[in-house]
Amino acid sequence: MDKLNTLIICIFVLLTRFIDIILNYLTMRPIVTVLVVLIFSSTSCKFIKEKGWFNRNKADTMAVWQARQDSIRVADSIRVEIEMMKAIEQARIDSVRADEEARMERETRFKYNIIVGSFLTPEYAEDYLKYYLQMGYRETQIIMDRKGRFNLVSAEAYDNISRAISRLYNFQDTVEFEAWLYIKD
Repeated sequence: MDKLNTLIICIFVLLTRFIDIILNYLTMRPIVTVLVVLIFSSTSCKFIKEKGWFNRNKADTMAVWQARQDSIRVADSIRVEIEMMKAIEQARIDSVRADEEARMERETRFKYNIIVGSFLTPEYAEDYLKYYLQMGYRETQIIMDRKGRFNLVSAEAYDNISRAISRLYNFQDTVEFEAWLYIKD
């Protein structure tokens, strides 16, 4: 640091001496003297940068402003996407909840089921479900037995035991001889 200060002082002394020589030489020409003084006083790079004579500060400021605007746009886009994803996820959760509530209500209300097939393998139960749906039984569903071992294919469900038994006899006579009644707890 001391060497740098010494160097700066030496340069300053040399410049001062050089200016004295030029001023003594140019005493007759005051305009040239003023110009030389202006040139030497304004040759500092820091001085030029501060004045912004080459519009570098303005260009840097504009670039920073544009970068900031781009960042704001990206942040807004991300925020909008996140809000949209949250809304979609909430709609999905609401739909699942509504389906689950409807299924629970149906299961508690319609506890007498006419069973047309009982399967250990879920794929076989799905195939049999599709078969009965094609036959026109729109209420056909798969339910699990109490122990969770069998997949029961229920063609119809009722909330009244007498109606369920009456329909079971009719169902055994016309559709499936081996149909039986399953009572959910």
